[in-house]
Amino acid sequence: MSECLPSRSSAPAALGATLKWFLANLALLALATAAGSAAAADRISAVRVWPAPDYTRITIESPQPIRHELLLVKNPDRLVLDLDGVDFDSVQREISGKILPTDPYIGQMRAGRYKPGVARVVLDLKTEVKPQIFMLQPVGDYGYRLVIDVYPLVPVDPLMALLQKPEVKTEMDAPAGAAAAPAAADAAAPEAKSAARTEPAKSKPVVARLVTIVVDAGHGGEDPGARGRRGSREKNVTLTIARKLKAIIDTEPNMRAVLTRDGDYFIPLQVRVQKARRVHADLFVSVHADAFVKPHARGSSVFALSERGATSTAAKWLAKRENDADLIGGVNLDVKDRYLAMTLADLSLTAQINDSLKLGKAVLTELGGVNALHKDDVEQAGFAVLKAPDIPSILVETAFISNPDEEHKLNDEAYQETMAQAIFKGIKRYFAKNPPLARSTLAVLEKPN
Repeated sequence: MSECLPSRSSAPAALGATLKWFLANLALLALATAAGSAAAADRISAVRVWPAPDYTRITIESPQPIRHELLLVKNPDRLVLDLDGVDFDSVQREISGKILPTDPYIGQMRAGRYKPGVARVVLDLKTEVKPQIFMLQPVGDYGYRLVIDVYPLVPVDPLMALLQKPEVKTEMDAPAGAAAAPAAADAAAPEAKSAARTEPAKSKPVVARLVTIVVDAGHGGEDPGARGRRGSREKNVTLTIARKLKAIIDTEPNMRAVLTRDGDYFIPLQVRVQKARRVHADLFVSVHADAFVKPHARGSSVFALSERGATSTAAKWLAKRENDADLIGGVNLDVKDRYLAMTLADLSLTAQINDSLKLGKAVLTELGGVNALHKDDVEQAGFAVLKAPDIPSILVETAFISNPDEEHKLNDEAYQETMAQAIFKGIKRYFAKNPPLARSTLAVLEKPN
């Protein structure tokens, strides 16, 4: 037994070896624990930033809901976002280079380790802001999304943009056929012309105002809309056509156009309606590019609102898909919309729908000269974006982006221009039969005696 025991002289060496073994294994244990913690932390799948004139949206996507805390700090102004239980390296990697110099509200975004297991993201601000933060459940191709909307303290006023429109004529263009009246009078007998000229001219008021048309580019930002087989995204096609339509309208001396969005960012459906009402729009035209599960579906369509259900199964399906844009784009459900409740509860949509059907028919007629029509009549369904109670509103499905041939057309600049021209001609056709009335909020001038 005595041979099995270390001698007095070898005991310190054995103790040192044991201590080295213990320390080495302790270090390995610490590394394993750290690795386990890192593995347990959720990696951030993506960080996307959508700057817009109205607000900047930041979405942080992950496989699990993110525990978070947001603080607004002064001097200097910044937002501090603490993310609990996320992998710091993935945060740092995903936020890199995401803030553009042109962002109206955020100067830069940086990250640091605040405390064990907590990553801190700091947003340096360019101005005073009023942030909102909320979580979105997985939908479509997205996992969980933490959304931070950075709004300016003083909201952007869409009416200010209209002040840039140059001075215009004080009368609407004459309806179709009116220009022929003078020629007909000249062809009449001289006696009749002489009698007509002796008639005293009757003075009548002239409306000195612009006709305002809101052009809504469907989808945007987090909501790409439908996708073509060649990778085209509806949100890009609709914005291009909407911009072309605005440019055409703005060349008319008695018209002006306002875009609900002029970039790649998300606008909730109800906010699109609000914008139209805030600028006292005469018409609302929402531009889209249709899609179907089978690639052979083709043609252009026009839709108006319905209070009594959809006019077809396809219209009902399409309305649901378009209304789901809010789910995909991401709406903060904690913000109660008093405006929308008032709109739907207190105001009748009957007159609006009747005018919308007239507008839709006029536009559909012109679209038929550019593309095959998917349906010969204006269809109806419960589209949320068409629910402005006092503005004739239509949704134009320019073509099927899911059809390879029509997808190719939708990406052709000449075809986009032709499509925009057709929508504009339809608008002009509508106004020829339904001239806009004077409004009490705008000037009405009398002709001089």
